[in-house]
Amino acid sequence: MPPHPPAPESSVKGMALMASCMIVLPMMDAIAKYMATFETMSPGQVTFYRFLVQLIVLAPLFFWTVGGFGQVKRPWMNMLRGALHAGASLMFFTAVKYMPLADVFAIYFVEPFMLTIMSALFLGEKVGWRRWLAILVGFGGAMIVIQPSFEIFGWTSLLPVACAALFTLYLFLNRALGDADSPLTMQMMSGVGGTAFMGGVLLAGDGLGIADFDMSLPASSLGIVLLLILGSLSGYVHLLVVRAFRMASVSLLAPFQYFEIISATVLGYLLFSDFPTPSKWLGIAIIVASGLFIIWREQQRNRMQETVA
Repeated sequence: MPPHPPAPESSVKGMALMASCMIVLPMMDAIAKYMATFETMSPGQVTFYRFLVQLIVLAPLFFWTVGGFGQVKRPWMNMLRGALHAGASLMFFTAVKYMPLADVFAIYFVEPFMLTIMSALFLGEKVGWRRWLAILVGFGGAMIVIQPSFEIFGWTSLLPVACAALFTLYLFLNRALGDADSPLTMQMMSGVGGTAFMGGVLLAGDGLGIADFDMSLPASSLGIVLLLILGSLSGYVHLLVVRAFRMASVSLLAPFQYFEIISATVLGYLLFSDFPTPSKWLGIAIIVASGLFIIWREQQRNRMQETVA
């Protein structure tokens, strides 16, 4: 924790920046769904291009400001971070190929519950009974969304859960890396690790004849443009998210993650005519309410610790 809390003006700017990023980020997933639906490109290939383009667009800035790979302090850990992120992205992009965007996002937001559980089990962080109850209620909300989706999409409806698990490990690795490397360096090496990982996965999956790993080039000029937008968003918007976390505290910014559900619902309706059913809206509301309660309890705990200190 920094010795001095962010200034109020900085916190407001951080919250505005975080809200903007969360509204924009679902565009990546809408592009992935569009590429799979209308451009007939496999989710594995879309994920590969997502990290390759991120690597390419960040490279000039990285070499200009950092100086090269020789300046990276923890290259292998950062590349592992990229591989975990690529695995999570692959799960998510595969899910959105078959399922409505809002459904996938709603199920994915079991991630804060997983993070709380892992923090308690592996970091020894104290989790009171209220937060354990909120976790159980949140998973119940996820089941309300998953149950009808499972009847339609089968095991594919559990891919967002697998994505959330991988992303939780990715967040743990971020904590382990600390401030050894700059955010730009971490994003650049994430592009290297993600591209290398997806290259191997893509070759293996295509060799086994799995349709969701078919290798292909973009079928149209629009597809090329969309992939460039996808990779650029993934690189630069995540850099802005890191900047937002330097301007405001985690407890202030965490609730803005749920803005993604709003943006995903709007994009899903406008682009693919998908809209959650009333029962799914109930599940989404339970997940969001449980997640916000956990964030609020964490904020209260941090305030108590600051008061004691």
